[in-house]
Amino acid sequence: MAITSANQLELLQTAEAVAREKMIDPGLVVEAMEESLARAAKSRYGAEMDIRVKIDRKTGKATFTRVRSVVDEDVLENYHAEMTAAQAAEMVGHARPRVTVVAATSPVRDEEGKVTGTRQLRHFLLRAPTEADAKGMTGIDQAAEPELGDEIVDEVPPVELGRIAAQSAKQVILQKVREAERDRQYEEFKDRAGTIINATVKREEYGNVIVDVGAGEAILRRNEKIGREAYRPNDRIRCYIKEVRREPRGPQIFLSRTAPEFMAALFKMEVPEIYDGIIEIKAVARDPGSRAKIAVVSYDNSIDPVGACVGMRGSRVQAVVNELQGEKIDIIPWNQDVPTFLVNALQPAEVSKVVFDEEAERVEVVVPEEQLSLAIGRRGQNVRLASQLTGLNIDILTEEEESKRRQAEFESRSKLFMDTLDLDEFFAQLLVAEGFTSLEEVAYVELDELLVIDGVDEGTAAELQARARDYLEAQNKKALDHARELGVEDSLVNFEGLTPQMIEALALDGVKTLEDFATCADWELAGGWTTVNGERVKDDGVLEKFDVSLEEAQNMVMTARVMLGWVDPAELMGETETEEDEEAEV
Repeated sequence: MAITSANQLELLQTAEAVAREKMIDPGLVVEAMEESLARAAKSRYGAEMDIRVKIDRKTGKATFTRVRSVVDEDVLENYHAEMTAAQAAEMVGHARPRVTVVAATSPVRDEEGKVTGTRQLRHFLLRAPTEADAKGMTGIDQAAEPELGDEIVDEVPPVELGRIAAQSAKQVILQKVREAERDRQYEEFKDRAGTIINATVKREEYGNVIVDVGAGEAILRRNEKIGREAYRPNDRIRCYIKEVRREPRGPQIFLSRTAPEFMAALFKMEVPEIYDGIIEIKAVARDPGSRAKIAVVSYDNSIDPVGACVGMRGSRVQAVVNELQGEKIDIIPWNQDVPTFLVNALQPAEVSKVVFDEEAERVEVVVPEEQLSLAIGRRGQNVRLASQLTGLNIDILTEEEESKRRQAEFESRSKLFMDTLDLDEFFAQLLVAEGFTSLEEVAYVELDELLVIDGVDEGTAAELQARARDYLEAQNKKALDHARELGVEDSLVNFEGLTPQMIEALALDGVKTLEDFATCADWELAGGWTTVNGERVKDDGVLEKFDVSLEEAQNMVMTARVMLGWVDPAELMGETETEEDEEAEV
């Protein structure tokens, strides 16, 4: 088939029909046709030639041109697509006066392909200019002579499209249309991540459900379905758009029905106060298909957040429950006070006492014996959901267990003071009852805090502190002497931040010099976790028993490296400032 003998308007009609069917820009289909015709022409004239095709957007006429770049003689390699300035001048001279010079801007790219600017590019047309040539034109200079970087454009006869060439052209057009479809689909869905979508089930593959979302397909993975949900083709389902990714095979839209955000979005649809911002969902924790907890807070004192979410006779929450296959939902009032919020989160169990450790983000919850099973829940479900909701690690104890543990701690601390300070049992228990837990607290606390103990005067308090300090100094000397026997050098002994007991522990682990200490990793000192064969394994740190944090260990190691001259303090300051700037930007 020859392009010249075909109905030229048929190209444009075909492009418009395909564009309407695929809902893409007709110009993209025309560009695909141009590329396919150019490939067919290269197979006819030679792959080493730079053949380009332009289809007139009004008439459908296809113009085939051969383009040759003007390059320096020293870099001339491809004689079919390049020529020297002298050869270009001779060709242009023979073709005058019908030569038209079109000057246009062209992007300048670096080695990585990024556009760094624009430059003037001239096309010497050895034919009449078309409307496509004039597009983007910045000026015409009929008397110009070819220079390096210019392009010589010459028209070539249209090609005959044989069966193989036509098939190849068809493949190029289909590929371009598919790419345009993917780009359109990605642009349509990239901003819809985090919203709910209604979809139609198409098929199921290995447990994953492929659904039709109107402009393409999306996938509901097996682990994102609720329980043992089963779908048949043409079933209507409601899903949460969890993620939209652009991949080589096209945009991938991942859906979910188990995400906590799905429940939050459903409540937003059912409860107008949440949609209006009067009520805010603070946290959601789910055991998909079984049970969930949702924490809400109202910014209007006249509106009860729990009641608003439940609705008249439970109509609002029941609509969400029905969508989630009967999942039981506990709606909990959020509270800024963490212990109060935790008590609410453990409902319906009753809590006797909450002990909150802010530094460790850990909570001990004491419940009556008869409430223990209710607080833990079936297979630990209730406490697990409460932990997810509050973001805290929760330990649940009965009143009896908590009493036994407190008693054991009390006896242990009392014995410590009896053995180290030479006190009788009554006096040692007085110290523990007042909250003293270690010798360091007794030795270095303000004197007034000891005077509040019944029967303790200034002389007794001073004697207590003297005994505690003498004992600690003796222990420090013993630890330091042992460390020196193991070969510890003064460079490590004099390092600020390390106690004698820490130095002894380092020596027992083979760290005896400042150089040895500087080569340690922070996790080797403070401890940490590593993953081995998919399981988390605890790494014990040399100084972990002294409550040295990962950050403290990192600072000490970096200080040692600076002292040894391994690290430039200026560079270290520069990195710190950069990190602070990045955090500020975030």
